Amino acid sequence: MQDLQDIARRVAHLLVERRETVAVSESSAGGLISAALLSVPGASAYYLGGAVVYTPKARDALLGISTRQMVESGIRSASEPWAALMARTIRESHGATWGLSETGATGPTGNRYGDPAGHGCFAIDGPAARAVTLRTGSADRLANMRAFAAAALGLFEDAL
Repeated sequence: MQDLQDIARRVAHLLVERRETVAVSESSAGGLISAALLSVPGASAYYLGGAVVYTPKARDALLGISTRQMVESGIRSASEPWAALMARTIRESHGATWGLSETGATGPTGNRYGDPAGHGCFAIDGPAARAVTLRTGSADRLANMRAFAAAALGLFEDAL
């Protein structure tokens, strides 16, 4: 977790310096992104909230996006468009400067869409918007969770 805390400290410093805020929507990272950001003393200055959106039921309840809306828009989970929508939705719902999101397949197997274990998508929304995909090539669930959290925080740090 130390590597995540190191990135989170740098991100926190930049957010405080810029007087900006963030809200997080994550899935397969299971809360590690939020935990890293909240591990920095003074997090209430920049962290507005987050959600672990791990199931369709959570997606509907926490983001207000139904399965029907997903189907009609042609967006599927564990994709860059989905990560972008997650980031935008969580930013807007919390009134944050930035939205940060993660979605993917940590393993040990792939997901129902054909993505292998180690497939993750990450997005930011706010003053800049970007979505990227990472494939670790690993089926190690815990290692992928950490890699996904680090990738999301790294994407955010680069944008700041």
